[in-house]
Amino acid sequence: MPYGTLYLIPVPLAEDTSAKSFTPFLTDTVNSIKEYIVENEKTARRFLREAGLKTPQSELIIHDYSKHNRGTGTGDFFKGLQAGSDVGLMSEAGCPGIADPGAEIVEKAHRMGIKVVPLVGPSSILLALMASGFNGQSFTFHGYLPIDKADRSKRIRELENLSERNDQTQIFIETPFRNNPLLEELLKTAHQKTRLCIACDLTSATEYVQTKTIAEWQKRIPELHKRPAIFLLYHK
Repeated sequence: MPYGTLYLIPVPLAEDTSAKSFTPFLTDTVNSIKEYIVENEKTARRFLREAGLKTPQSELIIHDYSKHNRGTGTGDFFKGLQAGSDVGLMSEAGCPGIADPGAEIVEKAHRMGIKVVPLVGPSSILLALMASGFNGQSFTFHGYLPIDKADRSKRIRELENLSERNDQTQIFIETPFRNNPLLEELLKTAHQKTRLCIACDLTSATEYVQTKTIAEWQKRIPELHKRPAIFLLYHK
């Protein structure tokens, strides 16, 4: 019997934004699947409901891939796929595998010869890049910068040099409750003419995207505490 297909199902970036996030094909797909591997079961079940799931949720098989269950083995996750059933992989928000631990599931699926199909959906990284006005031909996503102030300052200077040397957009994130200290360090460390784009609450009613030089940001500093944000730096 041939293996099933692993579908990578994007999840909305913010509450009440499902209509912006799913396509008719995605709705058809979730209604053809009864088994899911998810990072957050509560988020996943809510999204499936909003996406138009008609299957009673009591009939679904949900494999929890939260941080508490990683490293305990994923063999059960693949039994359905090996038996020929299609399975959906869902992140807590955004696209599975992009700044997301689901990449480990996808990697294993490829090693097992299982077909992987990514569905269209929101990626905060790409949405921020699109809206920044920075170089979209060459860019790098670095994830989180160091927490230590000295190391973080050094890393910011390194990213600035990389951007100038390679004409490349540098993209990074921070845990929402540490956004303000990161921004403070950026404004203290980066060159006055370096451009910084801050994109937060993407797709939501409070969405905020602004690109300014460091000197311009210093005149009016936004409040970013606990707001999901992407930072993009470009020095040319």
